Amino acid sequence: MDLRLCRSELRGTVRAPASKSAAHRLMICAALSSSPTYIDFSGNSDDISATERCLSALGCIISPTSSGVLVTPSADTGAAPELDCGESGSTLRFLLPVAAALCGGFSVKVRGRLASRPLGSLMDAMREHGCSFSDEKPPFSVSGRLKPGRFRLPGSMSSQYVTGLMFALPLLGGDSVIEIDGALSSGAYVDMTVSALRRFGIAVEPCSGGWRIPGRQNYVSPGRVEIEGDWSSAAFWLCAGALGGPVTVAGLDMGSAQPDRRIASLLGEMGAHISCAGGCVTASRGELRPLSVDIDRSPDLMPALAVTLAMCGGDSLIYNAARLRLKESDRLASMSSALTALGIKSTETDDSLAITGGTPSPGKVDGSGDHRVVMASALACAQTDLIIRGCEAAAKSYPAFFDDLAALGGRFERI
Repeated sequence: MDLRLCRSELRGTVRAPASKSAAHRLMICAALSSSPTYIDFSGNSDDISATERCLSALGCIISPTSSGVLVTPSADTGAAPELDCGESGSTLRFLLPVAAALCGGFSVKVRGRLASRPLGSLMDAMREHGCSFSDEKPPFSVSGRLKPGRFRLPGSMSSQYVTGLMFALPLLGGDSVIEIDGALSSGAYVDMTVSALRRFGIAVEPCSGGWRIPGRQNYVSPGRVEIEGDWSSAAFWLCAGALGGPVTVAGLDMGSAQPDRRIASLLGEMGAHISCAGGCVTASRGELRPLSVDIDRSPDLMPALAVTLAMCGGDSLIYNAARLRLKESDRLASMSSALTALGIKSTETDDSLAITGGTPSPGKVDGSGDHRVVMASALACAQTDLIIRGCEAAAKSYPAFFDDLAALGGRFERI
């Protein structure tokens, strides 16, 4: 789906969709519990559907409710289930160790670029603890149950490896330790995992260089949980507010563990006016200035920040971004290409994107099959007309994105 976006004044109020990061975690905890859990959240996405599909394959019953889903766990995973992870990296990395803890054999299939995204360090750790893989990348079959022990992972790779093991290791018959080599990238996402586990009665004990996880634990359902608003999605609208506005995003928790909550302070550093009250955050334009941003802690913010920085004068730098080359697209290359298409100068290095801000000009942007590239590029309509190819990619995390853009005054048509 290609869209032509007209220059538009974006202002108004939208509600943040449910946090995708929180939804994955709470659904998995609910599926591992001994009794049902009501999970309240608004909105769905392709990635959340992938986790629901895989949990169903593992024997759970996922029932829609008026405000979310009811997750009913099953004691029987069935014989050789197939996990269809779609294009969801979170689903794959979270459930790979979980399935290996629950059953002695299963298969995995994926779609799109996910087959080529990194997984080796997690597979190696699982091989050392009883698992075998039919191939080095999905699709593959897995045999052998996961065994407890000492798991060593490189901190420079995905924190999702740590999260997957944290879900699985409490189920095993002995204690385990997760050790991290070097600094852990995106460590705040592991904090989210620990918080979710504790809500379901699971103990995770910090220790030198990692975590100790006792075995033989039981997930205990709290009965009902509510998924908080998503700061990753809200970031697009707060950036839109900083470029014009005011734009208010409702349903956000300023005390959230989500690392993308950082967007409010980053926009404030840029000179945008930010105010918070009653779960609502409002951004409006100020005297925007360039910024140098270490994006390692919150890499998903890079696309929206790149477009925002592109539309304020001066030289900006987004760095510590090498892992962004391994997302749904090579995001450093995709965003550099998008900015170039809009007449903005940018320069890539192995782990950074340098941007010389200015006034964008009409252009045609390739969404690169990447939801965040598509949504970030749409923000340029605050200052110019543009065409974006492949807008259907937004459904991966935010199917209602263009509906909300229209609610804020965005004007576009399908071509």
